[in-house]
Amino acid sequence: MRTISLKLPDELDQRLETLAKRRRTSRSEVIRAALEAFEPARAESFTAAAADLVGSLVGPKDLASAPRHMLGYGT
Repeated sequence: MRTISLKLPDELDQRLETLAKRRRTSRSEVIRAALEAFEPARAESFTAAAADLVGSLVGPKDLASAPRHMLGYGT
């Protein structure tokens, strides 16, 4: 595991310390959890995650290519 250092304002450092004590864990674990919550790791692309939805809707086969399907849209 890689080690980093960062600078925190005193008030934020105190909040980190309090939270770590309340959770009975390390300050590092609190920061790791916060980073994961902020930007969860993505194991796959959106396309891969939605692959089971492809072809699940009923509609015209030429919806993306036929201008007639756009007639009256947005008016």
